[in-house]
Amino acid sequence: MTLKKLFLTCCVLVCQCIFAQQLSVALDEVVISDAQLKNFSNSQSVLKLEDSVIQKNQPSLAALLNYNAVVYFKENGLGMVASPSFRGTTAAQTAVVWNGININSQTTGQTDFNTITSKDFSSISVRAGGGSVIYGSSAVGGTIHLNNDLDFSKHFSNQVNAQYGSFNTLGLHYGLDVSNGKYSLKVSLSNNSSDNDYAYPKSGFKNENGQFFNRSYNVAFGYKINLKNFLKFYSQIFDGERHFSLASPSDTKTKYKDFNTRHLLEWSCYQNHFVSKLKLAYLSEEYNYFGDISSDNFSFGKVKTVIAKYDFLYNLNEKTSVNALVDFTQNDGKGSDILHEKRQIGTAAILFRQLLTKKIQYELGVRKEATSNYKSPLLFSAGSSYAFSALYKIKLNFSRNFRIPTFNDLYWEGAGNPDLKPESSYQGEIGNVFKFRNFLITATIYHSEISDMIRWVPGNGGVFSPENTNKVSVYGLETIVNWKRKFGHSTYEFNGTYAYTNSKNKQLDKQLIYVPYHKITASLGYGFKKFTANYQHLFTGKVFTQSDNNPTKTVDMYNVSNIGADYDFGKTNVYKIGFRVMNLWDENYESVENRPLPGRNFNMYLTFNF
Repeated sequence: MTLKKLFLTCCVLVCQCIFAQQLSVALDEVVISDAQLKNFSNSQSVLKLEDSVIQKNQPSLAALLNYNAVVYFKENGLGMVASPSFRGTTAAQTAVVWNGININSQTTGQTDFNTITSKDFSSISVRAGGGSVIYGSSAVGGTIHLNNDLDFSKHFSNQVNAQYGSFNTLGLHYGLDVSNGKYSLKVSLSNNSSDNDYAYPKSGFKNENGQFFNRSYNVAFGYKINLKNFLKFYSQIFDGERHFSLASPSDTKTKYKDFNTRHLLEWSCYQNHFVSKLKLAYLSEEYNYFGDISSDNFSFGKVKTVIAKYDFLYNLNEKTSVNALVDFTQNDGKGSDILHEKRQIGTAAILFRQLLTKKIQYELGVRKEATSNYKSPLLFSAGSSYAFSALYKIKLNFSRNFRIPTFNDLYWEGAGNPDLKPESSYQGEIGNVFKFRNFLITATIYHSEISDMIRWVPGNGGVFSPENTNKVSVYGLETIVNWKRKFGHSTYEFNGTYAYTNSKNKQLDKQLIYVPYHKITASLGYGFKKFTANYQHLFTGKVFTQSDNNPTKTVDMYNVSNIGADYDFGKTNVYKIGFRVMNLWDENYESVENRPLPGRNFNMYLTFNF
């Protein structure tokens, strides 16, 4: 019944695009799919990482964000599973949004950030705080946005990037970006592999069984039917295999294979007062886990997801906009430990934005989901910003957000709990933005209360099963600093972040495991004509590894630095050669207990743009 109602609503709204007055409309040359990130995030902190920053960092999304954002990551060794903690939440409470579509796994509820190659995207944004009204489940601590923006101005460019480094680490990336004004096409191919056999400090052992490789294929294609109608198609395929590093040489060797596909078709209609977008998406995720690589036996899980989404933005006037969103999602999953199950979710949301004066604006939102598997709470958000002057702006935001139970939580054979409630969170924040001379400083304080946290706890006979148990209280401070100045042929740049996070289980009054109180990142850049150099530093405070905060069970704080430089030999095109030194000071560190990360290691790269 939910599907019929949503389909009828879509038909009514689509008809508005078909029969609307044919009035001219001015469009930007660059067309984006995730318009809500731009239009309805004015009361929250959004950090956009441009292509120049993406190119300076290592290929994985985990490495990029670890050194450039307030998000904390724990990694089970280099290239292994990388899990985020954003504003003191769990990995499943950070949503990853690909061209406007939430792509978190339906089995684990999270995204492994080492399975995403950052160079495959034209821009990557970090939106702090709750976003469930727009992006749905898991957008509790924040959202990570991966965008392939299509540029319809006439251009043609190719890029080839080749990297080679310690531990026989190889990275290859090719990108094509072309448009004739009528169509726009972006293609990228990436391949990353490593023996990953780095030495463990002090012990003399090596990282055994840590080798990995992955490939990704990406296409973004846009066709301008006329000045008002665009067709866009996005596709991404990821194929990877990792051998999980051994905690001790006597452990059994294991490996894990991923195969994920994402396809999105979008029709956009631009009119004088409104924008209409119809999206159809097909996502698939599949894994095979080999508990012993000498055996052909493996466990597996597969989920296929179909999404139909309609987005209707109406501009009442130059200062006021209303955005209606309706979508229908069907998940079809099965696996070794999951019975074949289907889940259907219907969603409706309304967003409102108004510019009261040149200095004051506010935005409101409400969202409701309907499904037979769980009862979804009514979600809402309210935010405002006030510019006191060109130097200072204040932002306020309050929201309710949630995370739905995963397929594993609901359907795991012999242990799943179909009566689970979604995790729910209330969050408030105050942001301060300072602009003076060449500085941009953002300082945000926030507080959130999370209830019905889903945990797997032992039951009768010692069998673990999921239950709604914990309540968590989180408060903290985030600061982002950007500075850039040019003197003649020289360019200087500084970027830094600081995060203080107090995230406690209210029952135990203890800090959540793997949530540091302090994290600091800093990067310095220098450029002179065709020469550039940069230095990165990461400080991560001590974390507890047990819920009782046993002081003997911790991962110590660490300081890690990277340095790099490159030179462009090209005259009209870019022919760049460069090198990086990672962990410059050879720090002995780990982000997960008994999972050491590499000491000092090296990387060389070549980049050709033509």
